[in-house]
Amino acid sequence: MRVALGIEYDGTDYFGWQRLSHGPSLQAAVEEALSFVADHRVEVTCAGRTDAGVHARTQVVHFDTSADRESRAWVLGATTRLPRAIAVLWARPVPGDFHARFSARTRRYRYALLNRPVRPALDARFVAWERVPLDAGAMHQAAQALLGEQDFSAFRAVSCQASHARRNVTAVSVRRDGEHVIVEIEANAFLHHMVRNIVGSLLEIGRAERPLEWIAQLLAGRDRNIAGATAPPQGLTFIGPRYASEWRLPPEVSLVGATTG
Repeated sequence: MRVALGIEYDGTDYFGWQRLSHGPSLQAAVEEALSFVADHRVEVTCAGRTDAGVHARTQVVHFDTSADRESRAWVLGATTRLPRAIAVLWARPVPGDFHARFSARTRRYRYALLNRPVRPALDARFVAWERVPLDAGAMHQAAQALLGEQDFSAFRAVSCQASHARRNVTAVSVRRDGEHVIVEIEANAFLHHMVRNIVGSLLEIGRAERPLEWIAQLLAGRDRNIAGATAPPQGLTFIGPRYASEWRLPPEVSLVGATTG
């Protein structure tokens, strides 16, 4: 049978999602815990691989198993075996053609900036710090140039292995919440470092170092070398993917009214 899981994690102390031979990975920790519960080797496939230091609110994975377990057993059994920075939120049996990555319609990220003169202490693992006052309204206005299907080469890491740079951004916003500036972006898929590179460029607009039109100019130029620096990883959280409602997954990862067809 095939099972889908929702997982949250603090990625600070991990080398990223993908299993590695030279350091701790989130995938390896999850697979070890699930293998204990299943009493056989389990390999998982995720909706979107996150980099070192990046967090997830609802990462979705799927795996195949011959073990007959209740959903409660997968959730509690695996979480008991996981480090404190990782927890399984829910488990659902899914059809054999469900795929955590390829069935996802969109993916959502949130980037959190602490915008004050003093560096963070309590929230240092989950926010990036910007001491210069930011104009969140200008950042939001400039970010609207990202909407739609476009070539995002200007915001693509050199190490990106995607076959092309075209992505469809369906929603993007920048807002201030007290001392925090929050960037949220949703797209069909993302390039390597795409969100962090976008945030790095938006920061230059927020500091009034660049005009509002700069994001549109970067998109048109397709030159990563002239865009902003890559923002730090700790401010980035993968909020989760969205799937067609027919898969009957929890509301936080479902598109209301959307079907698999």
